[in-house]
Amino acid sequence: MTRKRLDRDKKWFFQGFPYYQLRMENELFTGLVSLIQLVDGEYFYWELPKAGKVAVAGKGMVWLQLIPDEKSRVITAKFLPDKKISVWYVDVIECMDYDPDGVAVFTDKYLDVIFSPQGDVKFDDRDELDAAYQAGELSKAQYEAALREGDAIIADLCSDIGATEQWCRKILDDVEEQIANGLEKFKK
Repeated sequence: MTRKRLDRDKKWFFQGFPYYQLRMENELFTGLVSLIQLVDGEYFYWELPKAGKVAVAGKGMVWLQLIPDEKSRVITAKFLPDKKISVWYVDVIECMDYDPDGVAVFTDKYLDVIFSPQGDVKFDDRDELDAAYQAGELSKAQYEAALREGDAIIADLCSDIGATEQWCRKILDDVEEQIANGLEKFKK
């Protein structure tokens, strides 16, 4: 399993972008929230069956990342500059922790769920999950827990994608209001 930082400075190289990390406990959400403002960069796209070509990173986009308490997932809602979501990418995780500099990290459990506002829903990297189990990197209990969490993500977030989009937008609005009221960028 791989440790991944919420500031996405390793694979995506976002270390120079404004990054905010906070704990949220309200009627909208309980858990850890991070926000990355993509202030530069060429657009990068994925191709999905229903949505077609969707932007996943590029100048003006915002990544809202949510790690809900009592769940084994990191929800990344990728917002376009007009505050519409282009796509969600949800990592199934083993656990969450913090690096010495305070940035939240999670242990990725390979399986991911990708879904779009247009109704695309798919598992990603199931082959990596299966290979990790077959190689003995994951126990049977860890493997089965990952599959259950993947199914729970679909049940929780994809049964009413419009409601999920509205929920994410409200959380984004809340975080942006906190930023406007003085929430400082995360200092590493």
